[in-house]
Amino acid sequence: MSTGYQISDQFVTHFITLTIVDWVDVFRRKTYRDILVESLNFCTQQKGLELFAYVIMTNHVHLIAKAGGTIALSDIIRDMKKYTARRTLEAIEKEPESRREWLLHRFKHNAAQHQRNSTYQVWTHENHAVEIISKEFFFQKSKYIHENPVRAGWVDVAEDYVYSSAYQLAGRGNKIHLAQW
Repeated sequence: MSTGYQISDQFVTHFITLTIVDWVDVFRRKTYRDILVESLNFCTQQKGLELFAYVIMTNHVHLIAKAGGTIALSDIIRDMKKYTARRTLEAIEKEPESRREWLLHRFKHNAAQHQRNSTYQVWTHENHAVEIISKEFFFQKSKYIHENPVRAGWVDVAEDYVYSSAYQLAGRGNKIHLAQW
């Protein structure tokens, strides 16, 4: 069933929210956040993803991105979600994880709800994507993305949150290659 937020023009800039099933806070651990960072870097370097802004929260990710090459944005996101799900599940099973049984149970339960899943489902099937229609809208969504950790009470200023493009734009580090808007 469509949510109305599908990517119709694969090669224009979109504000995208990717969510973990049941809002499970899997990215509260650095190990899993770093898997996502690695995958986003691969997508920017090898698949033509142009990433303008991002934030990694505990149970969802916000991006402003577009496909800059020949691979459709939906395909890049699909591949990124598939890779990060597989790697995250491997890490849950191999790394010290106090919530291992609970996490795997949630992901297995969600997989059982959909025919197109095999054993586990980490990400929701939806890609909440909204086309960026103006420069003002771009900056509105960038501010929304960067203020997420502030609204969550994790930092006082957006530039202090390491897993955000606000941190990078403040010149404090470079986790993921960012494109210029």
